Amino acid sequence: MRKISFLIGIGAVLILSLFHLLALMRIYPLYITSPLLFITIYYLITSMFKRKTFRGFIK
Repeated sequence: MRKISFLIGIGAVLILSLFHLLALMRIYPLYITSPLLFITIYYLITSMFKRKTFRGFIK
């Protein structure tokens, strides 16, 4: 499951980087592509460094 989310994140970053490049050429609006690219990079980083943490004892 972790590899799948990592691959989806890499693919999304590549696709949205292309859209962001098109936005820099004023083909798409920049205010739409910038937050989307930021969200996918954030998702990729959190999926890479997600650890199992202690969440307390089950009652």
